[in-house]
Amino acid sequence: MDFRLTEEQELIRASAREFTQKYLEPIAAELDEESRYPAEVMAKLAEMDWLGIPYPTEYGGAGSDYLTFAIVIEEISRACASTGFTVSATTGLVLTPIFQFGTEEQKKKFMIPLCKGEKVGAFALTEPGAGTDPASATTTAVLEGDEYVINGTKTFVSNGPLADIFVVIAVTDKTKGARGMSAFVVPKEAGGITVGKHFKK
Repeated sequence: MDFRLTEEQELIRASAREFTQKYLEPIAAELDEESRYPAEVMAKLAEMDWLGIPYPTEYGGAGSDYLTFAIVIEEISRACASTGFTVSATTGLVLTPIFQFGTEEQKKKFMIPLCKGEKVGAFALTEPGAGTDPASATTTAVLEGDEYVINGTKTFVSNGPLADIFVVIAVTDKTKGARGMSAFVVPKEAGGITVGKHFKK
């Protein structure tokens, strides 16, 4: 098996390194000190088509692969680890479940603006009393009519205060433990979302 990068991947790595040296390294310390969302960098990453690298172009992605995505994340993280996580959280934690399990309507409605950087995504799993252990989660989703009503509290939701689209993990069948969990795409405008205090990390 040949583990060498392709010529195109090497070019992308060089481009990503040049990008981060120019736009990210000079402000990395400031971003961490101020716990600031790197909006200006995210906008430029969107222009480069680097927010949806492994997803098909019809959903706003770049139509590439996960290795190329990993290369770009590695270069971003070299300059600023928190920005690397911010990008990977959106591209991985938020977009992946929508792409793998969402309906065609959901993919077009939510993936395109996330990949294009027009909206911010957040992944809500961790809870104050459960950490990241799904089996101990208390947030529930109950079907009422043709809609699910979600009740619960999440914490350490990366991008949470700024997010437009949330992927929320909730219990739909308590008898199944961790297998009784479901993921819901929740747009901010759905209402009922309250943002708590900011944690300095």
